[in-house]
This record gives sequence, structure tokens and C-alpha cells, in this order.
Amino acid sequence: MTGSDFSGRTMVVSGGSRGIGLAIGLGAARLGANVVLLAKTAEPHPRLPGTVHTAAAEIEAAGGKALAVVGDVRSEDDVQRAVDAAVDRFGGIDICVNNASAIATEPTEQLSAKKFDLMQDINVRGTFLLTKACLPHLRRSAAAHVLTIAPPLNLNPYWLGLHPSYTLSKYGMSLLTLGWAAEYAEAGIACNCLWPETYIATSAVANSPAGGQLLEQARSPQIMADAAVAILRRPAAEASGQCYIDADVLAQAGVTDLSGYGGGPAPLMDFFVDRPQGGGAEAR
Repeated sequence: MTGSDFSGRTMVVSGGSRGIGLAIGLGAARLGANVVLLAKTAEPHPRLPGTVHTAAAEIEAAGGKALAVVGDVRSEDDVQRAVDAAVDRFGGIDICVNNASAIATEPTEQLSAKKFDLMQDINVRGTFLLTKACLPHLRRSAAAHVLTIAPPLNLNPYWLGLHPSYTLSKYGMSLLTLGWAAEYAEAGIACNCLWPETYIATSAVANSPAGGQLLEQARSPQIMADAAVAILRRPAAEASGQCYIDADVLAQAGVTDLSGYGGGPAPLMDFFVDRPQGGGAEAR
């Protein structure tokens, strides 16, 4: 890869203060991208590392140009403000990354309506709002991509029954993205999903009840960043309407030894990914 691969290209990322969103922003920044981060964390949180401002500083240190926007992806006004700021600062938008997401996996009878609404609002509404606001600018880009951190539509009854409300919200993100791939095919806007094969070492995992054990069998967010960059480097006309798995994307790029990303000899397979024969353990 050369430093000019993303030179002059502008990426807007939701939930970019930390974890996968920040890792993708850093991956693009190292190749010269401008990265606009939309996130709620303006002040340090006792259980969450970093803020949108420290994330922007990391982007700058990695060689890109950064813009931090404090806002809530559920708010149409906040989303529009972030998109307007991106266009004002960098002249346009080439890449929209729908990363912000909420998770609650309680059984249906124990799941509160508040948590149900939160997942639908952040995951589905947030993805809709950010993509919609970016679309007029993506139409003018010569290399327009929408990348949503959402899973393949796996209708295995196990996944359907494990946490139906969370599944609904994540599959909603996937369905929107696949729908946009068809809706905007003639406009030359690539729309794809990317999902990790295994658990990823994020704050959400670390703060879960079994966080310590899960982190030992989770891969670094860097694997998602490397896969995202590989997808975003593809011509829009040649890569759209897909639900990619990070390990598969890297295998297509010739990277088959994933041990450098951590997770040990048997990393935990992520939600919605059926265990391959001879593959890693599953969190079941």
C-alpha cells in the first residue's frame, strides 16, 4: 500500500471514539485520508477509553487529517451537522462508515422497552440518518463507498432465537445496506457490510460480565481495519451488495496467518457466524 491510496478522500465514521470505528479511521488515515469522527464521548468516561477528541489526535498522529464532531447518531440535526462540517472542512465525502451500535442480549421477557428502542434507534435509525445525509456528497465522489459494520443475514434458528431484538437491529443495518447497493447501483455508490469472524477486543467486550476471559479469545480491532481498507480500496463498481467477513477479505488479499491479531489458538466465533469445520470456538 502507498501513502497516496486514500489521499484526498474523506471518511465519516459514526461511533469513532474507540474500538472498531477508530481502528478503521486510523487505517484510512495511515493512507492519507481525512477522517471525520461523529461520537458522543466528549469527556473521559470511567469505563471507556478515549474521547472523540483523543481519537482525532490519534488520526492526526497516524498521518491523516481529522475532525471531531460531538453528537448523537440518533439525532438528525447532529448527523447533518457532522456531514456539513465534513464538507466545509474537506470539500466532500467519499466514504460513510456506519459503525455506531448498541447491544442488549437479555431474553425477550427481561429486555426493557428502553433497551429495545435504544438498539433500533442507534443501529437502524442511526445508520439510515448518516447514510442519507452523506448520499448527496457520495453521488459526487469518484470512489463512493458506504461500509456498515453489520452481519450476514444468517437465518440459522439458533441466531434468530438467541437474542431476537438485537438480531433485528443488526439485520436491519444489513438490509438497509444491501438495499442501498441496489438503489444506488447506477449512481456508482458501493454499499457493503463488514463483520468480524471472531469476537473483537473492544470496550463492549471488556465491560461484559465475562470480559476478561472473552478478551483472551478476541482478536484486535486492527483486523477489521485491515479488512475495511481492503474493501474500500476496491473500485465501487466491482464491490457492492456484499456482507463480508473480515477473515475472508484478508484471505482474498493473500493474508491467511491471522495469529498476529491475537485471540489465541481458538478465538471465539462472533455472533451470526456459524462455526466452520475445524475452526475456532463459539460463544454459545
